[in-house]
Amino acid sequence: MSRVRARFGQMQNYFNYFTEIEERFQQRRGSLLMLSTLDWALIETWREAGVPLEAVLRGIDSAFDKHDAKALRHPGRTKKVNGLAWCSQSVMEAVEQAMEASIGAEKPGGDPAASGFEAERITRYLSKNAELLEAANLAAPADAVAREVAGRLRALAAEAGPERSLEELDRTLSALEERLFAALMTATPEERLVQLREQAARELAPYRGKMQAVQIKQVQQQFLQKRLLEEQGLPRLSLFYMGHE
Repeated sequence: MSRVRARFGQMQNYFNYFTEIEERFQQRRGSLLMLSTLDWALIETWREAGVPLEAVLRGIDSAFDKHDAKALRHPGRTKKVNGLAWCSQSVMEAVEQAMEASIGAEKPGGDPAASGFEAERITRYLSKNAELLEAANLAAPADAVAREVAGRLRALAAEAGPERSLEELDRTLSALEERLFAALMTATPEERLVQLREQAARELAPYRGKMQAVQIKQVQQQFLQKRLLEEQGLPRLSLFYMGHE
């Protein structure tokens, strides 16, 4: 999947990216279905690739429109959609259409404070994550890296202010998270890593025909990252996750 660098629009859309996708999928499916770790990992790859929210929603609608039309032609023979990855191919088609039509071009950013990015709130968020990292019981070398990252978060919290670039801060947080994840990979027993990769492969199996090889690899990596962080009780660091406090 080629990396699309269009911005998501105003910072409010940055906050709502995951939740709007989840709500649209549930609405079109017609019943409440909690997204799986694999589904969240897929959304993460779209977000990191810069796929516009509008393109994802359009792709979900397109996939379900085709599914509903098929269900009308063959009643009782169409299976229920059980995963967001089923919409992946339609999302990629919507991305191509959006690029051709220059949809999702960068727009001026809104007021950070009006978007929920007040300096005081960012400071609390960074300090809270530092506390979680300091309290974690991790094996080497993850323990040392967690302490270093916690110290960096506290320094960033002390520097937070209305003049601080949110994009620059979020790039720094993403880099710190990558360091932490690399250390967790090293500290996790090989057997556990194999188990998690096998789980990701099993869950992805029904959708491989709808996803490109690069995208599958990205989703597997995101799945592994989310599970390792969850198992150790560690936080995500990006400002996006501040919206889920």
